[in-house]
Amino acid sequence: MALFPRVRPLALPLLLFAAALPALGQSTPPTPATEAAPTVAIDKTPWLYKGSDIAHDPEWRFGTLPNGLRYAVRKNGVPPGQVAVRLRMDVGSLMEQESEKGFAHLLEHLSFRGSSKIPDGESKRVWQRLGVTFGSDSNASTTPLSTTYKLDLPDAKESSLDQSLFILADMMAAPAITPAMLAAERPVVLAEQRERLRPEVRFEEAQRQLLFAGQRFAERPVIGTVETLNGATADSVKAFHQRWYRPERATLIIVGDLDPDLFERLIVKNFAGWKGEGPNPETPDFGKPDPTKPKSAAIVEPTLPPVVSMAVLRPWTVFEDTVKFNQERMVDFVAMRIINRRLERRARAGSSYIGASADLSDAVRSANITSIQVLPLGEDWETAVKDVRAVIADALANAPTQVEIDREVTEIDAQMRNSIATAPVTAGTRRADNLVEAIDINEVVTSEQTSYDILKGAIDKKMFTPDRVLASTRRVLQGTATRAIVTTRAPDANIQTKLAAVLEADVSSLAGTRAATRNVTFDSLPKLGTPGKVASRAIAVADPQIEQVRFSNGVTGLFFRNEGEVGRVYVSVRFGRGMQALPSNRQTPAWAANLALLASGIGDLGQEEIDQLTGDRQISMEFGIGDDAFVLGGQTSPDDLSDQLRLLAAKLAAPGWDPKPVARARAIAISGHAAQSATPDAVIARDLERLLRDGDPRWGIPDLKDIEKLNAKDFRAFWEPLLATGPIEVQVFGDIDIEKAIEAVRTSFGAMKPRRASRIVSAAVRFPDHVETPVVLRHTGQPDQAAAVIAWQAGGGAVDIGEGRKLEILAAVMRDRILDRIRSGEGVSYSPTVISQWPVGQPGGGRIIGLTLLPPDKTDLFISVAREIAADLIAKPIEFDELRRAIVPTAQMVSRRATGNPFWMQQTEGGTLDPRRLAAIPSIGTDYVQTTPQELQALAVKYLGPDKDWTMVVLPEAKK
Repeated sequence: MALFPRVRPLALPLLLFAAALPALGQSTPPTPATEAAPTVAIDKTPWLYKGSDIAHDPEWRFGTLPNGLRYAVRKNGVPPGQVAVRLRMDVGSLMEQESEKGFAHLLEHLSFRGSSKIPDGESKRVWQRLGVTFGSDSNASTTPLSTTYKLDLPDAKESSLDQSLFILADMMAAPAITPAMLAAERPVVLAEQRERLRPEVRFEEAQRQLLFAGQRFAERPVIGTVETLNGATADSVKAFHQRWYRPERATLIIVGDLDPDLFERLIVKNFAGWKGEGPNPETPDFGKPDPTKPKSAAIVEPTLPPVVSMAVLRPWTVFEDTVKFNQERMVDFVAMRIINRRLERRARAGSSYIGASADLSDAVRSANITSIQVLPLGEDWETAVKDVRAVIADALANAPTQVEIDREVTEIDAQMRNSIATAPVTAGTRRADNLVEAIDINEVVTSEQTSYDILKGAIDKKMFTPDRVLASTRRVLQGTATRAIVTTRAPDANIQTKLAAVLEADVSSLAGTRAATRNVTFDSLPKLGTPGKVASRAIAVADPQIEQVRFSNGVTGLFFRNEGEVGRVYVSVRFGRGMQALPSNRQTPAWAANLALLASGIGDLGQEEIDQLTGDRQISMEFGIGDDAFVLGGQTSPDDLSDQLRLLAAKLAAPGWDPKPVARARAIAISGHAAQSATPDAVIARDLERLLRDGDPRWGIPDLKDIEKLNAKDFRAFWEPLLATGPIEVQVFGDIDIEKAIEAVRTSFGAMKPRRASRIVSAAVRFPDHVETPVVLRHTGQPDQAAAVIAWQAGGGAVDIGEGRKLEILAAVMRDRILDRIRSGEGVSYSPTVISQWPVGQPGGGRIIGLTLLPPDKTDLFISVAREIAADLIAKPIEFDELRRAIVPTAQMVSRRATGNPFWMQQTEGGTLDPRRLAAIPSIGTDYVQTTPQELQALAVKYLGPDKDWTMVVLPEAKK
């Protein structure tokens, strides 16, 4: 594959840093044998394509070792230097016996702890020294079908990849399943299970049990049960491992920036000697949808809005992935897209439901499902279901128009063509994950061009006609079994009778008329005015070269040509003052912007017309509120850049004020309000940002009474002047021609009228005072769930950006220590973390935060452990090995991100108004890797003092 030039990685002197470390005197983990890989006969048949007539993607190289292990390897240089490893074991919860529920997932945890040749926890430390971040670069996941171990190895070399495969091979063949290991890890898995118990998960569990009644999937939750996990013994887990962890059930996928010949050689060296014990067991029969099982169910969840989920199930039949199968499935998807567009159009116009959608999927080799989800407006779910059924009934009775079909096919065509254009810069991690997903559903992967050829073949065969789409609609809405489940806030003894009645009700009179779509083009957008002139040009950053342009109307631009992301262009438009333009003494409609501002339209064009403009183009529109600016953005292509800019400029120059999206935003917020107190993490999401700013209402989620006050008049009165004022900075980064990009900005934003200055209303951000005892909040969820937070004030702004970068290293050290103590040592939490935030646009707004979910009686433990760690960091410098295990992953993460455009957009945003941000770019590398133990100690002294922290706990509501 031709490699496109990319931004070269940051010059992070990691090797110099490592060489400066003294001899650490620690035990050295076992390393792979140095002898050459054994000579074995490899079957090079492309096993993935067995039974398929889809063209083999030549970039993939396949093989099967004599012991049965399959592999797939591929060269990929995105990001440079990285190698993605995925080891998929064909064992998931569907392979478990009744007494083994949760064992596949439990075994995933135990495998990561240690193995016959790797001491407990040492694999994490080895990989940290190689630049791997625990939890993101090294992780695993268990599904009903499989368990996949994931490793993204930065700056990979033969030696580091060899060592990593050696560790993975020993994890698979000989994990340390001892009573001591099981006793240490079982509480972590139980903590993960406890943290998952939230209303949405309970609804999903009830839905799974209903839909798949009579099948294995209905009774096999991946996480297991408290009874089976507590009943697990070292011997029973060993027996499960011996039965299922075999090379015949393993698939190793390696994608990265090294030679595939090397991948194959190291696979043979580390995995060819793996032998299974006893016979390879047959995969259980997962069953088929059973029409004799109950058709409906209802659950009560006081904090969830009413939700109705309907489904039609058919037996799973994806036994061979062929061209014909894919073309027929494309017709099915067009049918679903048409239904979804009609459902969304009706919701936008003001309906009995806030949202509804239809989906077609294959579920864990157990069923092919057409599902329909309905979120009512308010509590009247019966009317909402009838209205949705009316749309479905119309689709079943009457063929769609060719115009409707062509719109969907054209959008699919555009998406596939964009995939072809951007294929050379698809990340190796994505390639590897795609292959894992394909194996899970018994499908193949192929090149983007071949996928597009399959679509074009379907078009040439005239498969996308009204009659064929109607036949597809009828086919996917019929099946072996039909199910429906409803959740309500309060018990209702007649709920299932009502549900059955709604599903059988005559809805023929509710269908209404199909709305005609107004034909619009980009010329339908409001006019912007006469393009201005380029007032000045200069190089803002020398390496990488980023150019700054000022236009005659005061608009400024930053332009960066980076062909490394071929076919992708990122646009960010910063204007006004963001959070600093909002009052800090009262609640405003700012919270509703993400739900309503973009959907309110442009000029006289509503969201439906904007969708029509952009649907078959690589044009998007997003909105956010930053610390010091409002942000409009989008990702586009080189060909669509000009119109992307026109669309964003028109949104600022002539915003529409359709009242319907405001009403919908209010309904969505009201519907979900109760859920914000349902779990500890929901309470944190609702309140923490506001509390960490001493109650500032600009952050956090408003009270229900403030949500209910939202109306279109006040929304417009608040946002209209904010959209019209304040300086504009446009960033255009990516696969661009600089001159054409400057011209596109000149004729769009450069054509706008000069803008009035914007006023900073609230510049200051207050950190809460130290508290002797934690602030206590309450949640309405499970009595065994709680959360704890500890935070210290840090800095912010552009003056000391370097200090903010070094605080990331300090946070990494704290995070690793808390993981070791709270998760691995105490086993009371699955997900403790520490993060550092240094807002460049908000002086004084930074903080270091430690938080976790855990049992209510362990909140004091977390806070005391965090304070002990802080005190130790103040008292003495850390050891060099611990420093290295913090710096190298952090620096490698920065280095990898620096190969993409979003990283440089983040570093330079606001730089035309505050040049200090641009001046801080050359020191990025040294700020991270030249951090010393003494500097971290000094930062700990400065920020982590015992009289400087603020603490909070979220506990269950007190029993009445």
